[in-house]
Amino acid sequence: MKLLFKQRFFSWFDSYDIYDESGATRYVVKGQLSWGHRLKIFDSFGQEVGLVQERVLTLLPKFELYVGEQYAGCVSKEFTLFKPKFHVDFNGWRVEGDFLGWDYDVYNGCSSIIHISKEPFRWGDTYTINFADPQDELEGLMLVIAIDAANCTQNNNG
Repeated sequence: MKLLFKQRFFSWFDSYDIYDESGATRYVVKGQLSWGHRLKIFDSFGQEVGLVQERVLTLLPKFELYVGEQYAGCVSKEFTLFKPKFHVDFNGWRVEGDFLGWDYDVYNGCSSIIHISKEPFRWGDTYTINFADPQDELEGLMLVIAIDAANCTQNNNG
């Protein structure tokens, strides 16, 4: 299963449209005015299904993930000199790969369950999220959004 993650080209706040393989909107992500990133995720019916929220006053970017209103885990950027690295306290998952180039995998144990890559030759930034199991769709999307926001936060502050 595949989702396309497309950043809106002209948007005052963080805003994303998430499409399925047929081009239908699966999710809409809307940023809210707050201290730090606060990204609400809505399904195709307009129901809020998740939240990615930055914890402020931390040395490195850290994001809490909520499914509905239930805390599900967090993603934090680790200190490294050259390549970004993330600590994931979420579903027992870990991430590896090139985060700045948008080519990385999410692992559950030894198995890659999600692959994220940048789509070449597209208008605006478009990323593909490939899922081994469709049940990981929302939580995998939240993880990708948190990593994107952490990279954006770090780039704006450094």
